[in-house]
Amino acid sequence: MAEAQVLHTTAGDFPLHESWLRLAGHEWRVLHTGVVLTHDDEQQFLRELRDRLPYGVALWPAAIALAHEVAARAEAFRGKRVLELGAGTGLPGIVAASLGARVVQTDRHEMPMSVCRRNGQLNGARSIEYRLADWAEWDDDGRYDFILGSDILYGETMQPFLRRIFERNLAPGGRVLLSDPFRGVSIRLLEALDAEGWQVGITRWNLGEDASPRPIGVFELAPG
Repeated sequence: MAEAQVLHTTAGDFPLHESWLRLAGHEWRVLHTGVVLTHDDEQQFLRELRDRLPYGVALWPAAIALAHEVAARAEAFRGKRVLELGAGTGLPGIVAASLGARVVQTDRHEMPMSVCRRNGQLNGARSIEYRLADWAEWDDDGRYDFILGSDILYGETMQPFLRRIFERNLAPGGRVLLSDPFRGVSIRLLEALDAEGWQVGITRWNLGEDASPRPIGVFELAPG
């Protein structure tokens, strides 16, 4: 029997669960502290764990939706340079790497970054570089064909830093793919970008098998 994996933190030890994702003939395994899928799951996480764990150690629906989107565009990612912001458990970037992309996964916190590394190793993703990075102190001058982000727009004070990263690091002809559960603060930013000349498209994903699945938008951004 495989040894149970544990996340050791100053707030205590948390068991790491494993989920499997099967897409486009591939299979990925993801370690996480729990799946946050429904609104009730989200409220429970915020109520019980937000002061003990970073958001990124849970598996959020936006990451699952973005992984689906990446897998659906498999040929577009082959051989491309990809930057994942706020990678957390790292699922979308791992899918991109498995499809032949060269990926840089970033997160501000070491704890989710450590889980992200474990997941990369678990899936045999060798073309991933891991970096601790703060959006407010960003020093990467690289250019990327795709910039990925799963549910990263909720902090309004951080949005100006994200916009600078999009403008600074997106390669000519590149695309930003952002997944979001239609949070009001996120939609306002996307509307502002659209008004400023960015091309903004959307693919809608519904996650969950109950009578009221969670809608997630994957927004594709390109400079005007």
